[in-house]
Amino acid sequence: MTSASVKPVSGPARRTVVAAAGAAGLTVALTACGGSDDDASSSSASSGGTTGSTGSTGSTGSSESASTGGAAAGNALTTTAEIPEGGGKVFEAEKVVVVQPTAGEYKAFSSVCTHAGCAVKSVADGVINCPCHQSNFSVTDGSVKSGPAKTPLPEVKITVSGDSISLA
Repeated sequence: MTSASVKPVSGPARRTVVAAAGAAGLTVALTACGGSDDDASSSSASSGGTTGSTGSTGSTGSSESASTGGAAAGNALTTTAEIPEGGGKVFEAEKVVVVQPTAGEYKAFSSVCTHAGCAVKSVADGVINCPCHQSNFSVTDGSVKSGPAKTPLPEVKITVSGDSISLA
């Protein structure tokens, strides 16, 4: 009987294969978390309500320029009775959240989260909440209170006339 010598097959070491698989998994996980696309979110979220208004932003009272600034301008969005003090209401179709930080003071912000572009879903206890990555924003000025978002929600101009709230 002859003995044939068998040479080991050369290829990547087991350690190399395991490290490559781990790196690929980490890449997929980090990609799923997403990065901040602040410029795209902010520009698309704030369009429509920033031109042509001579009224004050986010204030109570009326403005004569309610008919300028976009297609939805001048149309009643809601009533003051629908916006609770310290809370607010999200208007999905208009991509806006209207809040009442203090009694009689009404403001509006983009409802598109500046972290990953998700829509904020609720307002309670002075906080606008995004469910995607738990970013929280202040109803007072749209600033980031917590979460991965780094940029505040852009303010949207509104007018308050009597008990009617409209996009400016």
